[in-house]
Amino acid sequence: MSEPLTTPEPVPRQLSVNALSERLVTRLVDDAAQFAVDVTRTEGGTVLVDAGVVAPGSIEAGALVARICMGGLGRVAVRSNFEAAPLWPTMIDVQTSAPVLACLASQYAGWSLSATKEQTGGKRFFSLGSGPARALAGKEPLFAELGYRDRHTRGVLVLEVDRLPPQVVIDKVLNDCALAPEQLTIVVTPTHALAGTVQVVARVVEVALHKTHVLGVELDEVVEGTGCAPLPPPAPDGIQAMGRTNDAILYGGRVHLTVRHDDVAKRLAAELPASNSRDYGRPFADIFTSFNYDFYQIDPALFAPAEVWVSSLESGATWHGGGVNAALLNQQWSGTAGRT
Repeated sequence: MSEPLTTPEPVPRQLSVNALSERLVTRLVDDAAQFAVDVTRTEGGTVLVDAGVVAPGSIEAGALVARICMGGLGRVAVRSNFEAAPLWPTMIDVQTSAPVLACLASQYAGWSLSATKEQTGGKRFFSLGSGPARALAGKEPLFAELGYRDRHTRGVLVLEVDRLPPQVVIDKVLNDCALAPEQLTIVVTPTHALAGTVQVVARVVEVALHKTHVLGVELDEVVEGTGCAPLPPPAPDGIQAMGRTNDAILYGGRVHLTVRHDDVAKRLAAELPASNSRDYGRPFADIFTSFNYDFYQIDPALFAPAEVWVSSLESGATWHGGGVNAALLNQQWSGTAGRT
């Protein structure tokens, strides 16, 4: 008698970060007035969302852009924090049950996009692209490590820069993503604007995932991620604005990761916090300036949350490391600090 046929295990359908974020993009575009953003289209039909270049943008827009950056796989909320002796009155909360896809395959700003003065007909352009369209292009070595590529008919890219991208950059994105012009949306959020400040601070869990990757930990160890960081007031100066958003994470960011095994939890609790860096302890704007505005001279260990808790599914135990530096944040953000 032949053996009975067995039902094969269902093959999990691969998540599409571009498909999952599409409804969020539609909301941002359709409700542009509510979010205080401006929407224009190129001659070819590519949608450009100005969330802080000329348009004022808003905190609400920043939270929605952060969710778009996470490929629709994360929650981002703005929380008032007026308890006794709060770290800061406004906090950004982030949660994802797909931390590797949401943070590294989508949110991470890893796609370098530039154009020369000759190509733009004016000023040189440079920005790092983040968001779901990165996974369509797959130009970064990271995607080979993740074993992930997205396939979708529409895409969205977020640029943290103070002007709209020139056509030569738009054309490159379209070509690399294999999209028709009308299938692409580009959102621009300068760091010194409200929306830009929010979407950078909302990278608190992503920073932890990236540091985990830098430490050489297998990424499939991380199964859940939550975090929070204080939302600083934007600074009109670009360097100060960048400094404040980085300080929010390096000195005020708190992250709770859930991993599979005890040894990983112990290691991450010990090695993840930003305080492990030789450059820790100074405002980020000062550090950046001291290295002649070169990110690559800064100790990579600095780019991490201030404080972490790491729970293990193996034993149910949780390990803790690091701590916030409220004094540094208040010194930088209160009164006239940072003003020239």
